[in-house]
Amino acid sequence: MKKLAIAALMLVFAFAATTYCGAEQISNSAIEAALKKILADNPNIILDVLRQNSEAVLDIAQQGSNLRRKHNLESQWREDMKKDKKVRLKDRPVLGAKDAPVQIVAFSDFTCHFCEQASKNVEALMKDYPNDLALVFKHLPLDEKGPGGLASAYFVAIGMQDQKKAWDFYKTMFANRERLLSEGEPFVKSTAQDLGVDMKKLQKDLQGSKLKAIMAEDQEDAQKLGVEGTPYFLVNNLVIRGALPRELFKAAIDMSLAKK
Repeated sequence: MKKLAIAALMLVFAFAATTYCGAEQISNSAIEAALKKILADNPNIILDVLRQNSEAVLDIAQQGSNLRRKHNLESQWREDMKKDKKVRLKDRPVLGAKDAPVQIVAFSDFTCHFCEQASKNVEALMKDYPNDLALVFKHLPLDEKGPGGLASAYFVAIGMQDQKKAWDFYKTMFANRERLLSEGEPFVKSTAQDLGVDMKKLQKDLQGSKLKAIMAEDQEDAQKLGVEGTPYFLVNNLVIRGALPRELFKAAIDMSLAKK
C-alpha cells in the first residue's frame, strides 16, 4: 500500500509541476504548496488510485506481511539455534537421505487440514533440496482412538515392514483426508492392502509393545517441546508452528544449511 501511495503522490506531483510551476527550476516549497493544494481540493485522489489497483494492493500487503513475519521468525530461529531439541527418532521411517544435513521432524495428524497443507509444502521442498533434507513423521493425532490415531498406528506398523510403503501410505492418507475422516478403518485397511502390506504381520505389530512405545514417545516428546497444536516442525533445531508458506519454510532450511 505504501508503494502505491507513493506512486499516487508521484502522479499528483507531475500534475502539480505542470499546473503550478511552469519554470524550469521548481523549488521544494513550490512543490509542497502544490501538493497540499491538490490534496486539499481532492482528498480522495490517493484512495481512488488504490481502489483502482485493489488486487495489487492486496499483493503488496501480503508481501509486507510475509516479510515482517520472516524477520520475526529469523529472530526466533537465532534463539532456537542456541538450544538442542532432543526427540526420539529410533525405528521411525525416514524419507530422504539419512545423513542429510537438515532433518525435518514433523509432529502431525493425518486428519488435520493444516497438516495436509503443510505436507504439500514439505513434499515440494524435498524436491527442491533432493540431497539436503530428511523427513521424520511423529504422531500427534487429535483423537488417538479416532481415524487419525488409527492411521498413525498403521503408518508405524507398515514402516516396520517396508519404509517405502509407509511413505506411500502417508501420501495416500493426506491426499484422501476426507475419505479417512468419513470412512475410517475400512479406508485405512484397504489402503494397506493395496500397497501389498503383509496384513497378518501388520495386525500383529499393531498390537505389539514396540508400536505402542513409539506412539507414547511421540506424545511425550511433544509435551516436552510444548507443542500446542499441529502441524509443528523441527528443522534441525528451528521451530516452525503451523502451515507456513513455502518461502518461509525455505528460509528455515536455508538458515540451517548456512549453520552447517
